[in-house]
Order: sequence, then C-alpha cells, then structure tokens
Amino acid sequence: MKKWTKGRFDILLIAILLFSAGLNFYNLQNAGTNSYYSVAVKSMLTSFHNFFFVSFDPAGFITVDKPPVALWIQAIFAKIFGFNDFVLLLTEALAGVISVWLLYIMVKPKFGRAAALISSLVLACSPIFVAVVRTNNVDSILIVTLMTAALALMKAVEKQKLGWLLLSFALVGVGFNVKMLQAYMVLPAFAFYYFFATREIKIWKKIIHLAASTLLLLVISLSWALAVDMTPESERPYMGGSETNSVLELAFGYNGLSRLTGQDSGMGGGGSAQAPQAQTQTQTDDASTSANSSSSTSEEGLPSMPSGGQQGDGGSSSQSGMFNTGEAGPLRLFQSELSGQISWLLPFVLFAIIGLFVSFIKTRKYTMKHHFAAFWFIWLAPMFVFFSIALFYHHYYLSMMGPAIAALVGIGFTTLWDFYKEEKGWESWLLPVGILVTFFFEALIVYQNSSSVSIIWMWVGIILGVVLFMLLIAGKSSASIKETIAVISILALLVLPIYWTAITITKTGNESTPTAGPTSGMGGPGGGGGGMGAFGGNMQQGEMPSSIQSGNMPTDAGEAPSGFPGRDTNDDSSDGMGRMGGGGDMESIDSGLMSYLEDNYNGEKFFLAVQRAQSAYSIMLNTDYAVMAMGGFGGSDPAPTVEELEKMAEAGEIKYFLLSGQGMGGNSEVTEWIQENCVEVPSSEYSSDTTDTTDSSAASDMRGMGQTLYEYQK
Repeated sequence: MKKWTKGRFDILLIAILLFSAGLNFYNLQNAGTNSYYSVAVKSMLTSFHNFFFVSFDPAGFITVDKPPVALWIQAIFAKIFGFNDFVLLLTEALAGVISVWLLYIMVKPKFGRAAALISSLVLACSPIFVAVVRTNNVDSILIVTLMTAALALMKAVEKQKLGWLLLSFALVGVGFNVKMLQAYMVLPAFAFYYFFATREIKIWKKIIHLAASTLLLLVISLSWALAVDMTPESERPYMGGSETNSVLELAFGYNGLSRLTGQDSGMGGGGSAQAPQAQTQTQTDDASTSANSSSSTSEEGLPSMPSGGQQGDGGSSSQSGMFNTGEAGPLRLFQSELSGQISWLLPFVLFAIIGLFVSFIKTRKYTMKHHFAAFWFIWLAPMFVFFSIALFYHHYYLSMMGPAIAALVGIGFTTLWDFYKEEKGWESWLLPVGILVTFFFEALIVYQNSSSVSIIWMWVGIILGVVLFMLLIAGKSSASIKETIAVISILALLVLPIYWTAITITKTGNESTPTAGPTSGMGGPGGGGGGMGAFGGNMQQGEMPSSIQSGNMPTDAGEAPSGFPGRDTNDDSSDGMGRMGGGGDMESIDSGLMSYLEDNYNGEKFFLAVQRAQSAYSIMLNTDYAVMAMGGFGGSDPAPTVEELEKMAEAGEIKYFLLSGQGMGGNSEVTEWIQENCVEVPSSEYSSDTTDTTDSSAASDMRGMGQTLYEYQK
C-alpha cells in the first residue's frame, strides 16, 4: 500500500482539497441562499444590538430560531467583504474544505496515509455533506467546529494534558451555540475516547478531568442563552421559535426534544400549528415539469397532505415521515427517502466494523487503533439511532454523520486490506465481499430513484461490483496486482456518490432545505425557506390555497406558479420585490403595492407588518426598511400580543399590515384586532398594472392569498 502514498502525500492531499473546493465552490455565486438567514445577517449589520441578539429585522423585533455563532461569522464576513450571496456562502464552503483536511490530520497518525487520504476523499464527495456546505444553513460551521474539537481531543490523549481536553469540550460548547443540542450528539464519543484511551492517567483523575471539562462545556454552552434570557424583554428582540421568549426553552423544546418527538413542531417554531406529515420533494428537470402539470397527489410533485410523498419507482414508502424522511425504524436510513443522502457506504462500514472486531479477537490486544476506530463508531451510532427514530428533522441534518462514515471507510479499508493480502481464513474475504455488497446497495439506491435518473447507472454499479469482485478473487494468487485492484475497488465505490454529488451541485432550488441527488426540499419549519411555511404557518393539514389546489404547484427552483401574486414580477431586474431564488420565498410584493407603501411611509419604525417571516424577505433583502414578521418564521410565535401591537400602533411605530387570506398564518387574535381596528385599503389604490395584465386571476389571488392591506388610523 505504501507505493500508492509514499512520496505523494502533498500532491494527493492537495488534489483532494482542490477537489473538495471545486465541489463546494462550483457556481456558488448562483447557488442562492436561505433568505431567512440572509435577512437576519443583513439586519445584524445595522447595529451591535441586532448583531448580538441575532435579530431578524433591523428594528430588533424578533430573532431567528437559531443561536448566534454561525450567523456572527457570516455577518463578520459580510461586514468585511460586502453583503451578497457569495460572501454569505463563503464561510460554509470554506468550512467544508477545512473539515476534509481535519479528517486527514486525525486519521493519518493512527492508520497511515492511505486511510487518511481515502477518508478525506470520501467526506469530500459525500452528497449531503456537499449539499449543505453550499448553503448558508449553519450545519457546515457546526461540523468544522466539532471536527476541531475532535482534533483537540486527540491532542489531549496524545499529550495527556488537561488543557487540550478543556479546549475540546469548550469547542463543543461553541457548537451548542451554532445549533444547540445537535452538537451534544458527539459527547459520548468524546467521553469514551478520553476515559479509555488515556491509560497512564488514574481513573479518579480522569473523572475529575471529564467533570471539569463538562462544567466548562455547560458554561460556554449556556453563556449566550443566559445573557439573552437575563436581559429584560423590553430591551431585546423576541426569541423566535420559542413559546415563552426564552433561549433555553427554544434549545430544549423546539430545537431539542421536539426534534425527537415531533411535538410542537409548528411552522413558526414555537407555536402549536401542526406541521405537514411529509416534507415535499419535487423531481428536477422533466420530472418537475410533469409534476407541475399533474394533480396535487402526484408521486413526483407535491403530495396531498398529510400523506407522505413517494420517490422513484423502487418501492418507496407511501407513508413517509415528516419532511419525507421515511418511516421510523432500524432500516430508515436505507429507505428510498434517505438512502441517497449519506448511506452509500454504510454497508462497507459494517464490514469495516466486523474486520476491526476480528483483528481484536485474533490479537487479543485492544490498541490505540481500536480506541480511535471506536471513537468514530460511537460518533456515528447515536446519530444512526436518532435519525432512525426522530420525527422532526430535515435531510441535511444527516451531514453530521459524514465525518464518522468517511473515517470508518478509510480505517476499514486498511484493516480489511491487511486480511486480504494475507490470504488466510474467512476474514480475507471481507474486502471482496464488502466491495460487492456495497456496490449492490449503491445500485439499489439508483433503482429507488429510477424515475429521476437513468437506470443505466444501476447497471454500472452492478457490473462494477461483479467485475471488481472477480478481479479481487483472481488477484489473491498474484501479489503484483493485489494493491492495484484493491485501490481501484475502493475508489470505484465513489463513482455513484460522486455522480449524485454532481447532480446536487448543478440543480436549482436547493438553497433552503438542501437535499442530495435529483430531488430537492421545499422548506419547512425553523429556518427553512419555503414549503408550506411560505403559504402560512398555521395552515391545517390537507389545506391548500385555492390558486394551487388544482396542480398549479411551485417549480423545483422555487418559482411561483401561474396566478401566484408576483409570479411575473419577481425577476431581479424587474420593479417587483420578488426574490424567488433566495430560499423559497414565494411571496413577492407587487410593484404597485410597494410604491403605495413608499409614498405613504412617514418614517414609522416598521415599514410594514406581515404575518410570517417569508412575507418579509423580498422587502428587507432589497431595501433598508424594517418589516415586522408577526409570529416569526411561520407565523405561530406569540409575538406580538394584541396589547403590544395596539401600543405600537398608538405610538405611531406601525401603520400598515399585510394579511393572508384563507386563515393562512398569524395569531388569530392579532389578526382579528387588525381587521376590527384598521381600515382595509382598496386594492385599486395599490394594484400594479403589471399584475392586472399578467393574469386575470392575480388580483383576486392577491386579495385571497395574503395581499389584503390594512391601515391603522388614529
């Protein structure tokens, strides 16, 4: 194996890092951003107050539903380099490349260059990992933070120094301030590795070290949350996504237990609105065209709610979990809904674990290599269990599994290679059989998505698996070709994942709730950009706006359907305020309405109040006006109350309200107060000629779907 790495370390590693950068940065300037976070970063640039509290709007009314660290980093980059999509995506894409390098740094000392190179390459081309690092969602920053924490942990064990352990757990605390409890999923692996791998430290000392590190972890984790919660509510924004205006409640509720149980997963984070039972996924290219022309029960388009969507022709479940994440159970990650995201090499990981166990049985020695491999297994196992049973998460959360899978593939290959080259016992068959089984599983993934990709790719996987299996068997009698066939085999396993990744980086509509492969997410609660939240946070299950009930669905790129308000005025070069590519915002403000609001704006604190964050995207991304997102992301947060809104209106802070029709989004009591105490502005005073001439139904849609304007008059 040395001939494949000796003397080529710099070239091969640099090539992998360049490959990772190429995937992460390809056409990144046109990839689009999640508007929910983009608006927040722009608002954070207006004052330190908004920066610290992560305010969604420049007036400091409500925050986003995530902790601050990743958005702080994005805001700092935007302050230095300017506010635009590429700069917002730059930090995440760079973090992806750094994660690939960190994995190499950690694997190489324990298992050598070959394992390190394979591990880093596997992570670099993992489909969902690449998908998420190309967005301004915070997961890429979380992964690189935890990877850095893992490196510090390795140093703590190597040098037997408490300082490195404290740094490691402190970084996990920083990770908590990136995406809250999701960061804690690695803690079992961290505690296990330090406790069992530090053989020269006495047990009681280890316990003290871990206790001190845990205390530091909690202090750093809760520092921002306590600072916010201890600030008087009148002096800070409302905590978006919470029911009680508390970061701690958000962390352990909506962003905590609710992710497992699916309870209180309303479209606005903290509300009680029921979320759809399936994450809608639409097919790209020809599939999306057919979906748009079919009924709302199309298997390839938006399914009728609450039934789960189906995907491909390969036997996908007809009752998918929330956001189309499949049925909960031990095989969930192998179902069609999730298999193409991160599971491509899981069969090989299983063979790697078997090989590591056999190596321990044969030698009766539990070495540092076994400790290191166990660390990555314990990193992976809790996530595997969680994502198999949890009821409320998006596909891109699976990117957290990427580093562990990649590490175990590299580690497993070198372990199975050692058995294979010895040609002794049944364990020498682990590598050939592992290669064959993994190829067959990859072919199954293609079959599960055969309505979206050519079936030829399935046969590519099968043929490669059979041919390489036969060559590996034949190579057992010839030492000269063993290494060549073995290396070609492990690299060939990456052909289909790379193909999936290529589809991922070239498709559109993937900026808000990214998915890997030929399907794309339509958004969802808590930081998603579109989906049903765009139609209203409190939409009941099975309810669709009238203008899209007959199959007139949004396109895969997030484009509004015909008859949708602003459908033909959302181009960046037009006078309309639409921004369709930026996170699934399908609620553009028509140019006539915008002109009317500007003409009647007298410097109020809020230019306009809307019923959910999505309705505010287009204005705040294209102007410097502050828009009040009543109810937060999806409209179900209890902010403001009727009393608070009445007080602001009386004080002259807000004058205009744009409400949704058909009960879509917003607090019902607040909506009733607006309708009873404000005057409806006739649409004839603000409807643009463009809207009227584009579609004869647009004016009625504007009034019925969320474009009813009210004015508060003292």
